[in-house]
Amino acid sequence: MFQHWSEERLLHRLVAFQEAIIMFKTLGVLGGMGPLATLDFAHKIIQNTPAQRDQEHIPMLIRSIPQIPDRTDCLMNDSASPLTAMLQGLEELLSAGVEAIAIPCNTAHFWQPDLQAKSPVPVFHIAHACSESLQQLQISKVTLMATDGTLKAGFYPEILSRQGIQLELPPADIQQKIMRGIYSVKSGNIALGGKLLNNAFQSLLNQGFERVILGCTEIPLALDHLGAEHLDRSLDATSALASFCVDWSISAQPLQAA
Repeated sequence: MFQHWSEERLLHRLVAFQEAIIMFKTLGVLGGMGPLATLDFAHKIIQNTPAQRDQEHIPMLIRSIPQIPDRTDCLMNDSASPLTAMLQGLEELLSAGVEAIAIPCNTAHFWQPDLQAKSPVPVFHIAHACSESLQQLQISKVTLMATDGTLKAGFYPEILSRQGIQLELPPADIQQKIMRGIYSVKSGNIALGGKLLNNAFQSLLNQGFERVILGCTEIPLALDHLGAEHLDRSLDATSALASFCVDWSISAQPLQAA
């Protein structure tokens, strides 16, 4: 997990971690979109934490309620909005005393401004976390594997462009494979989903992009399961958000939401 970090960045995190062991801030996770992606995010929080014992991991309160209307269906077909259910989850996490909130679902970040407007604590944005990671890697040209809803929402190109990062969307035929792959994973068929997503991933790599953003939380799950090649040329948005949250929890000063 730390193999792409510079020695300076790793040393900075370790020093900050040692200084902040008794000053952890509690992270709230607004999950369930989907359940497997929520577990993957929690696992990546643990992977990104330089802990040597249980007590050195960051405190999390995870709310995983899958009965939230489909985010892509809402954006593409004007079906039921997930916002009311997400706001209920937000209120439950705030009542429990969390000091920031992360959402391990890319498409759900279309409603991040609405959630932030109702929250006195930061609601972190996954595209902002990706932008920071790409800046550190000095990457300037990327593409995005994500749901049709995330592409329509438009927050990735908007946020990345602020840092001078050019985002080109996949061709229509590849996007169809991406959608089939994502919903195969959601239905429990990770093997089929992984095959479809890996085909799309390798096709995009052949087009010469510096990085492919894995911008749906089901995608890295499926590619890891398959043992896909060239994942070093991808950016896992889930992992980027997890790393951002760990940095926030162990920092002396709270990071700001996007």
